[in-house]
Amino acid sequence: MGTHAFQAEVGRVLSLVINSLYSNKEIFLRELVSNASDALDKLRFRALTEPGLLEGEPQLVIRLRADKDNKVLVIEDTGVGMTEAELVENLGTVARSGTAEFLKKLEEGAKKDVNVIGQFGVGFYSAYLVADRVEVVSRAAGTEKAWKWTSTGKDTFEVEPAEKTTRGTELHLHLKDEHGEMLEDWRLRELVQRYSDYVAYPIELEDKDGKRETINQGRALWQRPKSEITDEQYEELYKHLTHAWDKPVARTHFRVEGTQEFVGLFWLPQDPPFDLDDPRKQHGVRLFVKRILVMEDCEAILPQWLRFMRGLVDSDDLPLNVSRELLQESSSLRTIKKQVTKRVLDLLDEVAKDKPEDYAKFWESFGRILKEGLAVDPEWKERVAKLTRWPSTHGADLVSLDDYVGRMKEGQDAIYWVAGESKAALEGSPHLEALRARGYEVLLLTDAVDTWAAEGLREHGGKKLVNAMRADVKLPDDEETKKKTEEATKEIEPLVAAAKKLLEGKVKEVLVSSRLRESPACLSLTGAAMPAHLEKLLARSGKEVPKGQRSFELNPTHPAVTALAALAAKDPNDPKLADWVTLLYEQSLVAEGSPVEDPNGFARRVTALLTQAIG
Repeated sequence: MGTHAFQAEVGRVLSLVINSLYSNKEIFLRELVSNASDALDKLRFRALTEPGLLEGEPQLVIRLRADKDNKVLVIEDTGVGMTEAELVENLGTVARSGTAEFLKKLEEGAKKDVNVIGQFGVGFYSAYLVADRVEVVSRAAGTEKAWKWTSTGKDTFEVEPAEKTTRGTELHLHLKDEHGEMLEDWRLRELVQRYSDYVAYPIELEDKDGKRETINQGRALWQRPKSEITDEQYEELYKHLTHAWDKPVARTHFRVEGTQEFVGLFWLPQDPPFDLDDPRKQHGVRLFVKRILVMEDCEAILPQWLRFMRGLVDSDDLPLNVSRELLQESSSLRTIKKQVTKRVLDLLDEVAKDKPEDYAKFWESFGRILKEGLAVDPEWKERVAKLTRWPSTHGADLVSLDDYVGRMKEGQDAIYWVAGESKAALEGSPHLEALRARGYEVLLLTDAVDTWAAEGLREHGGKKLVNAMRADVKLPDDEETKKKTEEATKEIEPLVAAAKKLLEGKVKEVLVSSRLRESPACLSLTGAAMPAHLEKLLARSGKEVPKGQRSFELNPTHPAVTALAALAAKDPNDPKLADWVTLLYEQSLVAEGSPVEDPNGFARRVTALLTQAIG
């Protein structure tokens, strides 16, 4: 007999499951039946190429058996089974990257979020909601040895050889005294029909005389007409397939006929998984061929930017021995992907129009993922663009691009945007001054993906998207404004020349600005330079980010600039000129969110300026 310690995260997950679900303990049966169904799916798929695995037990079935004398509930499946190593790995560890950090946040939360616990694939541990000891006897398909795993769910578990004549897994739940009703036939029948009626394999209830009765319908729910399926059945299937416990926001269930015949069923979840931002994470789409599960996480069904969707496709036309490599080259899969993507975008359109409050919650959870489609998918980016929502200078509410275009001022020929760490910081950006003066609305981009998305979209509704932080932005001016700017430009030419010399190596060029109204100066982007908040974000992630060069823009009508221009005309070598030009440059760095290169020098210059102003 071997005694093993649980991985630290397992104990924490057990504690969360037991303490968070104490009021809904009956879900244990749904979770364990779902795991049994998964084991049968895996066996059926392997048996396509290894038919010998079915020898000795051709039936694919789940059985429930109550031993009232010993207060033991047995849940048995004739699925793929587990080896000794798999028992240790599958039941003793939670092998998910980021798990420890996520659990810490979950435990520290004021309210334990039940809906995300199932993300770990820990349905097995729900057995401890009703049992104080669990034994798992399993024999892996194609092997001769069986093994028994035993634990009270505290700190350790034991694994030892066992006797089992056929493949599959048996769970022996030694029930706590207060859960004796889980041994009653009527209660087991009720729970199976409520939570697991759609499971594609027969669930048999065995009575005390050994007679067995199938107590579920056992037909794939998605193959039924929509009119025959209740909302509750759809919701339970969602929980069965995803191991999530949240209530989906919306769903789309459809049948496509023609050159490619398939059924699709997809849900829009309410709660984001903790690893949503990782594009390498497993996709929540299952691929069935003729009702046989052939792939659990099929990334070929939906584009990456819809990876938050959960659902399935059941095709009659794909080969059963399909592989991930074949899927990449399959024209049939490309057709299916196009159809499914369209249906999912139709669903999002519908939620946006008919349930704006639900859509606002969806956008808060998943919007940053959907926006990736603007940058990477030319085929769908116009459809995606209509679904996007953005902060803007128009008000507190997020706006659609169609709303923005509908409010554009006469003579405005572009959709303007700026990007930064927060809406509050951007609302004070000097890059907005000329746009505000013209009454133009500006999008305020704050997600890390936004700059990439906006540059990928390029235009919407015939209007170009323009980054207002760039040096080459040209705004239409009336003749009187142009004349004033030209006159002011001549007056500050000595300052421009001095600033070019003083800031050599720090900026690409010094320009006379036509965009500034209240601010004396600002930095604007040139070439491939990216906004300051993105440079910091990439630097924090450990990537080398060369500082993109900026243009230094001077406001020719600002009193501080005209005073410095007079000083430059009088003596371009005056030390004060160097200090004040450097201070204007450092002030511009702070305004864009970049670090000041010489904080001590910056503080000294500010102090000197204060002293001069007060004195």
